Amino acid sequence: MAGTPAADETSPLLGGPDSRNGDVNANANGNSDANANGNSVANANGNSDANANGNSDAHANPNASADPDAAAAANGNGKPDGAVAVAGWLRQAFLHVEQRLLFGGFLITLSFSFTQVPIFYAFYLMNCDVYYETHPPHQGPGNRCKVDEIAAATSLQFAFLAMSTTICGTFNLFFAGWLVKRVGPRRALLAQILVPAIRVATQILGVLAGGAAGITIFQCTQLVTVLGGPAGYILVMNIIAGEVVEPERRTGVFGMLQGCIMLGQGIGYYTGGLIGDTWGIRRPFEVAFFSFLVSAVYARLALPYISPGSMSDGKKPAVRGIGAFFAPLRVLAPQRIRLRGGKIVRHYGLLFLCAGVFLGVVATGYVALLIQLYATSAFDFEQSDNGLLMSGYACMRALFLIVAFPGVIARGRKWYLARHPDRSTKGHTPAHGADDLPTRPEEIEAPVGTFAADEPVTSETVKEVEGARFDLFFLRWSLVLDGALTMCTAFATKKWHIFLAAFLLPFASGSAPAAKGVMTEMCPPSQRADALNALTLVENLANISTQGLFGFVFAALAELGKSYMTFYVNAALALVACGVLLFSHFAPSGSTLVENEEQADQTSTPENATTAAE
Repeated sequence: MAGTPAADETSPLLGGPDSRNGDVNANANGNSDANANGNSVANANGNSDANANGNSDAHANPNASADPDAAAAANGNGKPDGAVAVAGWLRQAFLHVEQRLLFGGFLITLSFSFTQVPIFYAFYLMNCDVYYETHPPHQGPGNRCKVDEIAAATSLQFAFLAMSTTICGTFNLFFAGWLVKRVGPRRALLAQILVPAIRVATQILGVLAGGAAGITIFQCTQLVTVLGGPAGYILVMNIIAGEVVEPERRTGVFGMLQGCIMLGQGIGYYTGGLIGDTWGIRRPFEVAFFSFLVSAVYARLALPYISPGSMSDGKKPAVRGIGAFFAPLRVLAPQRIRLRGGKIVRHYGLLFLCAGVFLGVVATGYVALLIQLYATSAFDFEQSDNGLLMSGYACMRALFLIVAFPGVIARGRKWYLARHPDRSTKGHTPAHGADDLPTRPEEIEAPVGTFAADEPVTSETVKEVEGARFDLFFLRWSLVLDGALTMCTAFATKKWHIFLAAFLLPFASGSAPAAKGVMTEMCPPSQRADALNALTLVENLANISTQGLFGFVFAALAELGKSYMTFYVNAALALVACGVLLFSHFAPSGSTLVENEEQADQTSTPENATTAAE
């Protein structure tokens, strides 16, 4: 269930709570019509914050704050004045929850990225200080730190830093997911911002100390990544998007958020290095510290509050204690679903989805580094060439995800439903609880006069799920396209061919947000945060695996003088990932997810516990 703002935990930037995705029926005098369950809440400005159908999946309503009728009700004269109209337009255009969320992702990523380039140079200088503590001073012209021993020590220390960051970042995913369920996404996000701010402030002391003491300070500060870091904040931002964005726009917003994150990385890398070259190695860390503080203030004021209880449908967690910390791993287990006839079966859609995503990330996660390695060895690319190559690659990915990807998903869903008209009329039971025993329309008793109000709800739920079916279709073919474009890179014979490949490859980069969109639709709202956590964990493990796997493959083929064949291996693995995703399906129409496993065990028998297939 998506979160609803508490009375005392509103978004101050908007001056009131975010309205949710209930049916809002406000008339000219500001009164709100009662919905199916008779509950309606009208605030001071005439906006009604009502849940029309009692659906647990409530989302932000972008039009509630700019409703002319609501504005007229606020004035009491039946006509909205110019100030209210302008304020409503500005609020809809610039203060919509999606825009605030996307800008927040960009701003926080920018803060993390300021120090990514300077931190390597800081290690270089500190190892230089350590070297000359036991060696005679440098004499003569040239850079005193340009010594092979210093370069080797810097590489070793930076490898330790990267390894500790990766390990701590993995635990950070579990901690961030646990914190979201304890205090809510917004407070969890503040922790993911303020802890790195403390880390960066401590690293300033490391830069001032220099030498072995500075290296020790840097290495120790990375341990706090368990409590707050880049992996955790990206997870929390995706959780917020999954809760407040309307279902039909959720996948597109996942892609736009990823694009904003990449844009922040590209600008932050360049700006951080530029600041360090201009004002000294300490300045990027100071800028990052203040940028984290600004990001924390923005997150507190601009992002909506979502109560932890609203995300779990008010249900008590099935696992407590240390088991709750690793709850995301339970999402990967086969689901139990009750078919239309009452039969309990096992469904492996999420398991195959995560397996396919893992293989897909292993195949696609190494492409950027692979292009650099191949361009350097085969076409003598220099540092400036690789910098331009990666800058263009990152900008194209960000541009595609922010501008083109949402439109591709929206038009693709319409095309998919037009090609499969029979599926748009299928019945689907939106309930996810084991206590929802009626599965056929004739089994449900309803008072006369409520059928008209209930019919649009059923239709809307079908469109929501069927739209996600296109997301799964897109995910499969995105990997096929990525494999084809990657394979074509092996035929490059000139420098501009490499640049062309870097320009075209981003057009197949929508698999990650599409996977998140499918994941959020395959699981109940109460498990959405854990599902996104599990998927992010799978992606992180795949990114770690691809470095070792394709690093070995490229080295082995390069010794044979056939390094270009690495692109073929990469493309083949992408096709294997697509093949695995063919086994991933949504639950059959009319089925319900059984969350209470004990009740499912009592209902099911060995002969009816079979595998569900679409």
